[in-house]
Amino acid sequence: MNRLAETTSPYLLQHADNPVDWRPWGPEALADAAAHDRPLFISIGYSTCHWCHVMAHESFEDNEVAEFLNEHFTSVKVDREERPDVDGVYMRATLAMLGQGGWPMSVFAFPDGTPFYAGTYYPKPHFMQLLAAVTEAWTDRRSELGKQGNAVVEATSTGGSEFADTTVYCPIDGPCPPAPPIKSELVDSAVTKLIGVADPEHGGFGGAPKFPAVPMLRLLRQYGSTAGREVVHNAADAMAHGGLRDQLAGGFARYCVDRDWTVPHFEKMLYDQAELLDLYTGLDTPETIEIACETAEFLLTHFTTPEGAFAAAYDADTDGEEGLTYVWTEIQLREALPAEDAEWAAHVFGIDDQHPNFEGVASVPTRRSPVNDRSRFERIRSLLREARDQRPQPHRDDKVVTAWNALAIRSLVRHAERHNDSRVRNAAVAAAGHLRTVHQDESGRLIRSSKDGQASDNPGVLEDYAALALAYFELGGEWNDRAVQLLHHITSHFSDGEGGFYDTADDAERLITRLSEVHDGPTPSGWALAAEAFVVAWKRIGDTGYRDVAWRALARAEPQMKANAQFTSGLATAALLFLRSEG
Repeated sequence: MNRLAETTSPYLLQHADNPVDWRPWGPEALADAAAHDRPLFISIGYSTCHWCHVMAHESFEDNEVAEFLNEHFTSVKVDREERPDVDGVYMRATLAMLGQGGWPMSVFAFPDGTPFYAGTYYPKPHFMQLLAAVTEAWTDRRSELGKQGNAVVEATSTGGSEFADTTVYCPIDGPCPPAPPIKSELVDSAVTKLIGVADPEHGGFGGAPKFPAVPMLRLLRQYGSTAGREVVHNAADAMAHGGLRDQLAGGFARYCVDRDWTVPHFEKMLYDQAELLDLYTGLDTPETIEIACETAEFLLTHFTTPEGAFAAAYDADTDGEEGLTYVWTEIQLREALPAEDAEWAAHVFGIDDQHPNFEGVASVPTRRSPVNDRSRFERIRSLLREARDQRPQPHRDDKVVTAWNALAIRSLVRHAERHNDSRVRNAAVAAAGHLRTVHQDESGRLIRSSKDGQASDNPGVLEDYAALALAYFELGGEWNDRAVQLLHHITSHFSDGEGGFYDTADDAERLITRLSEVHDGPTPSGWALAAEAFVVAWKRIGDTGYRDVAWRALARAEPQMKANAQFTSGLATAALLFLRSEG
């Protein structure tokens, strides 16, 4: 057993029995590399990652690989969900070196953390060749590695030229001018660009793989143009009827591997449930209301932890096989249902053994045929759920992540208010109470995650503070004061001194780069969430000081919004809220 056994991360614990002498990220790991004059091998992933499991089985459980790593490297495991700061730094380095990234991320670095080579998944033969090459270069050509590492750090550091100098117009001690921070034409242009890149045939954006891209859909929904609403409804319908949505139990997978939303990557993330719940709650058609209610129920039934918060994710794999729990054949339908129902279900769910849609052997249920007999449909769905529940089930990562829980709380409160559902609101309040008591200290400072009620040592990042502030504001009442406390910590510890925000606090561990990320991932960036939180505070409390913070944050990011409209939709949404608040 290696040094991961005493950690709280489910991902790190999955590797605690590896023959690799893993260490968790931290000063002790870096000191060990320095003391033994050897490079760091940094492996970054998360517990529900399919290819992380594959590389673990092929390489990290292998004695030959472990022996080589233990002799020549200090090996470090990082849970990207617990340490998004470490993940962000090395993902940016990987992108700079390869032009693409993913998980597992495999990074080779100097003992101070400076990366000199990076990649993602490697099969064992390729990995062994790479380890030998890195060892040779470390021994014989270290100066070249140093030059490469310094170039990577320089390339990945955020340059001031990427942002506007807002303090000329609005000094940090304010006040900001009465003019808006950005012109409304910038939001108009962003919306036009999103509509232009939408997939009119299959819904959503882009080709394969296809992600929900909720920040983009949320901007279009909030903007409210006819063309934008059409894009949102097309995407919502396509996601709801395809394999992205679990047609038997509800909930959504992380993405689909194809353009037409048929075959999902089966892992289910809390943040997707939260973001899609909010999206469907805001679309008032009979079907979207039904989907929103089902998604809320799925959250409460499948993601709630014993402490009353929400777990992080469900694995893509079951017993090492992707999709084992979820796919069906016609034979399996006949085993679970009466013959006449099995034939009907095969038609309704698109399960056809002559034309299977999953790896040529089975089918992911979709729902692209109309359902005319609703009571029969619900009866059959219930029987299929019962049969599926008897199968092996995927692992659930019970880690409680602050930002993701905050997104879920906010969406659940909105849904509860829309549908007058006290049970849903009570679940949101319980989760907020867990975060308040376990994830915050007396001063209101946050930690990133907990498990089984035990707080981790990982400090909260910007998205944790901003998302939780928005969740507290959504709860209202006494929670407003707690939201204000979080905003105070954002301005005190995350400010870049020029109107923008860093992802990490000023008293957090110093990495090779302190990132200021404005681009959205599956959720809005921490910067976007913070800007929105200060707009909400200004609207709720009436203090123009909050307006000034939001003004500077939006104005400073304007160049990035112009250059990358597709990936700064979270900021555009905050800007839209600001503009309409002034109007």
